[in-house]
Amino acid sequence: MFALKFASLFILAYLIGSFPTGVLVGKIFFHKDIRKYGSGNIGTTNTFRVLGPVAGIIVFLVDFFKGTIATLLPVLFHLGSHYLCLIFGLAAILGHAFPIFLKFKGGKAVATSAGFLLGYNVHFFLICAVTFFPILFITSMVSLTSLISVVLIFIASFFFHDLDLSIISGLLVVLIYWSHRSNIVRLKHHQENMVPFGLYYWYYKKHH
Repeated sequence: MFALKFASLFILAYLIGSFPTGVLVGKIFFHKDIRKYGSGNIGTTNTFRVLGPVAGIIVFLVDFFKGTIATLLPVLFHLGSHYLCLIFGLAAILGHAFPIFLKFKGGKAVATSAGFLLGYNVHFFLICAVTFFPILFITSMVSLTSLISVVLIFIASFFFHDLDLSIISGLLVVLIYWSHRSNIVRLKHHQENMVPFGLYYWYYKKHH
């Protein structure tokens, strides 16, 4: 009985993660396939850039809470150990990165990963948020911020003495770096897109 319930909820967590928010918002409300504009990514940053702030906020919130809801499935369905939340959260993150509805070509999983952290450990999530936003303000680049933050988050996980959390955080480092391959190339060539605020953005505008 446990195995069947576990398998069913694991598949549900993956399907929740696979929900193609950016594509649906673009097609339903803007009659655009976001995969054909900007960076071609279906996530928050490209949605902001292509469809505007309202669409970007909606996509962020849905993608974020996909991770939270999937992570809490073991709690909601009384499956057992809280550590199972890590497995279900990871299923949602993989669903977002490799969605079955989009031929396994999805987003970069940053928002969904953040939602997963909220669902698993609120205190750890707050530390991650405090880490992410100041770095974004300094770098003015979501991709660079994500790449730096995920490493710092992995290091911070060891202070919680939670081996399972550290293992999942380590897997997130691998996934985030893999999904940001094209961003890393652009960063090397100083061609990465910036958000319209922050120290580096203001410095760049002043000197160009």
